Formats: sequence, structure tokens, C-alpha cells
Amino acid sequence: MITQKNRRDFLTKSSAIGLSALSLPLASFAGNECVTEPVIDSASKLIVPKGNALPITGTFLDEISHDIPHQNWGEKEWDKDFAFMKAVGIDTVIMIRSGYRRFITYPSEYLIKKRGCYIPSIDLVDLFLRLADKHKMKFYFGLYDSGKYWDTGDLSWEVEDNKYVIDEIWKKYGSKYKSFQGWYISGEISRKTKGAIGAFHAMGKQCKDISGGLPTLISPWIDGKKAVAAAGSNLTKEDAVSVQEHEREWGEIFDGIHDVVDACAFQDGHIDYDELDAFFSVNKKLADKYGMQCWTNAETFDRDMPIKFFPIKFDKLRLKLEAAKRAGYYKGITFEFPHFMSPQSSYLQAGHLYNRYKEYFNI
Repeated sequence: MITQKNRRDFLTKSSAIGLSALSLPLASFAGNECVTEPVIDSASKLIVPKGNALPITGTFLDEISHDIPHQNWGEKEWDKDFAFMKAVGIDTVIMIRSGYRRFITYPSEYLIKKRGCYIPSIDLVDLFLRLADKHKMKFYFGLYDSGKYWDTGDLSWEVEDNKYVIDEIWKKYGSKYKSFQGWYISGEISRKTKGAIGAFHAMGKQCKDISGGLPTLISPWIDGKKAVAAAGSNLTKEDAVSVQEHEREWGEIFDGIHDVVDACAFQDGHIDYDELDAFFSVNKKLADKYGMQCWTNAETFDRDMPIKFFPIKFDKLRLKLEAAKRAGYYKGITFEFPHFMSPQSSYLQAGHLYNRYKEYFNI
């Protein structure tokens, strides 16, 4: 008969035996044999070559967003995030847009009076430029997005508003901050976008003319199988562009804008991982042909999940950055460090992505 005392003794001894077995160096038991596996050093757990990819050296800053949550950061949090960026080699920040519809990043006299935009509580343009100066980064100013292009498909609205915004911004901040080093033409276009060549040429030319030739950047999307509406439930579509169509159509666009657009960073999330090399090689070929820098917009959010949008799985990001290196891309930027890669992001997974990225690049 087992008494309570004997039962306690038995359980205690059994637990001790179990714990001691677990503490053996990765031992596995097969029959009566004990096969001891080698202990993997914590510093060399990766089974792929470290750092064999294009690093991320730039990021968008999305503070006027409509499909990801606002993090409600103030200067203290932004300063901390710039330090996190700097620690992993980011040297360029790109404000993705200076306004979207009625929400704006700086107290624009034109947009408040003409478009009824709301006065922001702080001047984010000034904040980002001050922090870029402090952390010795380059700042690219993103133009205003009225939202009318998304409603009507007509880019002429963006050209008209940005005539005033570009002039206003350069007078207010251009000569004041050393970090003001470029422009981002924020309209997200793809192939067959009505009026894209004329609109992008007009905005790019004004940016360069007013600032003495500072570089301009665009970040269009590839009309691939994952180019679906963010608000929809579908993850893929059937009528995806072919590599040949992509090359022909973007050749026409580059031909019309290359004199006023210095760099193109295609968004990399709309094509599948086994298509990266084919599309990336075409992008590089086109950029070289027209004298433009070929960057990549390595999206750090995941387009493969029904919930939109969460930080991306590290291996997916790695595959994209490795392909960019193979293609000989000039620079890697991301959408977007603060939400999807920062240790202080509202998404817990973002900090883990930051840690995996540091391990891979030995930072």
C-alpha cells in the first residue's frame, strides 16, 4: 500500500530524474542507446551564411497613415527610435507623405486654407529634421497626397497641390537643416497609371529646380500576384503582370521621367519569393539603361496573412534582401522601421525581427 508520504517521495524522485535527463547535453534515447548530439553554440545557430544580403540603410516614416495604427509617439520616443535605426546602419529617413487628405505633418498655410486640413499638434517635419541632424542622417521629404488620385485615378490633383507644398516646404525648412537631402514623390503608382509620366515629371522637376538639384525618389508597386486591395480578403489575384510586360511598361515610364527622378525603389511585397530574381534583374537593367539608381523597398510587413498588417517573418525578409544583393541593387530601404522593426513598436514581433536582423548581419 502506497502512503501519502511514499507517494510524495516517489513523485519527488521521479521529478529529479526527469530534470536530470533534460539537463543532459541534447541527448536522445533510441532503445537502450543514448545518442548525444553536438551542442550548438548560441552565436552560430544560423544554418545559412550570415550577412549575405543587401542591408537596410533607409526607412520610410509613416505618421500620416490610413491602414496601420498610429503609435502616438512624441519627441522622446522618436529620438529613441532614431537611435535604434542608427544602431543597425540606417542613414536615411524618408517621410512617406507630408499629408494625407486632411491630416498633415506640418502647419501648412496653403493646405489649411485651401484644402481645409487640420492643424497638427506638433510640427513633425521640423521634429524629423532636427532628429536627422542630431543622428547624422539624410532626410527625404515626402510630398502631399490629397487622396483624390485614389478616388478618381487622376494625378493632376497631386501636381496642383504640390506646386504650393514644394515651394512652401523649401522656404520653411530647406536651408535651415543640413539633413534635408532629398525628395520623395509620394504617389504610389504602378503600370498603366493614367497621367503618371507627366505628373511625376512635373513634380520631380519642381523639386530639383527649387532645391538646386537635390535627388528625387519614387517607390512604385509591381502589379504582381499579391497586388490586391488592402481592405479585401484575397491574398492573391490571377491577372498578375508578366516579367516581359513589366519590363516593357516600366521602360516607357522610366524613359519619360529619368531626367528628373534619380532613384526607384520598387515595393518588393507584391511578387512571390520565387519571382524575386526575375523581376529584380529587370528592375536593375531598366535603372542602368536610364541612368537611375536601383533601390529596393524591402517591406517589413507580411502580405501573406489575412490579417493586415503584421511584422514579416525574418526568413521572408532575408530572401528578399538576398535577392536584392544578387541583382546588384544600390540601396535597401524599408516600409517601415518604426512600426514593423523597432524594439519599441506597438507590435511585439517587431522587436524580435530587429534582433533576428542584428544576428544575421552580425551587428
